[in-house]
Amino acid sequence: MDSQPKEAIPQWNNTTKLIVALVLVVLVGFLIWKFQFILGPLLFAIILAYLLYPVAGFLHKKVHLPWRAAATILYLLIFLILIGLLTWGGISLVEPLQNLVTFLQKLVTDLPKTIADLTSQVWMIGPFSVNLSNLNATQLWTDLQGILSPILSSIGTLLGNIASGAVSTITWTAFTLLVSYFFSVESRGTRSNLIKFTIPRYEYDFEMMKVYLSNIWGAFLRGQLVIFVLTYFIYAILLAALGERYFLALAVLAGLARFVPYVGPFVAWTTYGLVALFQGTTIFGLLPFPYALLIVGSAIVVDVIMDNFVSPRIMSSALSVHPAAVLVMVIVSAKLIGFIGVLVAAPVLASLKLFLHYISRKMTDLDPWEDMALPVPPPSIKDTLRERWQELSKRISGWFLKRRAARMKKTKE
Repeated sequence: MDSQPKEAIPQWNNTTKLIVALVLVVLVGFLIWKFQFILGPLLFAIILAYLLYPVAGFLHKKVHLPWRAAATILYLLIFLILIGLLTWGGISLVEPLQNLVTFLQKLVTDLPKTIADLTSQVWMIGPFSVNLSNLNATQLWTDLQGILSPILSSIGTLLGNIASGAVSTITWTAFTLLVSYFFSVESRGTRSNLIKFTIPRYEYDFEMMKVYLSNIWGAFLRGQLVIFVLTYFIYAILLAALGERYFLALAVLAGLARFVPYVGPFVAWTTYGLVALFQGTTIFGLLPFPYALLIVGSAIVVDVIMDNFVSPRIMSSALSVHPAAVLVMVIVSAKLIGFIGVLVAAPVLASLKLFLHYISRKMTDLDPWEDMALPVPPPSIKDTLRERWQELSKRISGWFLKRRAARMKKTKE
């Protein structure tokens, strides 16, 4: 059959284009609403493919394996490890978290009575006395109990399913890894091909969008991963040294709290204080209330140091979003895609901000990239750690040299 002449191909008018666009928007919105339960695993699969790309690249280049073979071996190994942990070691892995949730559930159940008992006493802190008998907070704590109980119950159920190796958990794990594997294999060793989509005459816009989105998510994933691991080890050591129960589970909570500005650390501090106040044993012979103050105070000091000295050096400036907007996005994304949405609320918001900027500039017939500086790719974790180590080494050596010069000067005198 002869091909149709180009001049005879009918063109869509503006009305047809508008109708088709509206139909597509409605259809996509309906699919997102209908299948929102799959958004979390799908997003996590994309993130996982992005995170594992360097590992597969190492096998591809250093071991001289074909890209498909390198990705297959990597994902197969990860799948076997995860299935083993879920089926054989799941209980031991989540047992500290389960114990913490059970402890908090019992605490919340007894909260109104406990608060009433506490406010009926006079607390002595050194030479000072604190009288809480005039504080009537029973109704407030009863309302708080109604909010916290369903949340803790849901978390306990989730941890129970993971610990028992529930079929649904294994199924979703396999689904997420399989989708991530297909993303990785089809990229053929090129990160820009992980998600490949383009529209004729918009190739440049898509390439620029990839650059900015890669900068946003790269900065977040690299930085947040380092901060989570660093926070976990710092809090595990600190809380263990201070005699806090469930210190491993609380260290996980501390790491996760770094994903949600302001509210996350506040919730974590409150949890540390409640556990310390009611765990029954303290160090240094402290009473429960001063001991809880010591725990919370130490956590605040650690978080202030992290916020002012560690996080700014590790995290890129790519996520230039307002903290209040991040909190709103946490609620929205948690409703849409669950727990994963809470963790990635900041980069999702930054991505939406980029899309809205692009749309607004296009709607006003302006170049969307004219007033945007080309982002600098975030440094690798290895380069960041090397830079921090060199800076610390210089400061330590400088301090010793100054001390040595001072001793030599004093000796000459």
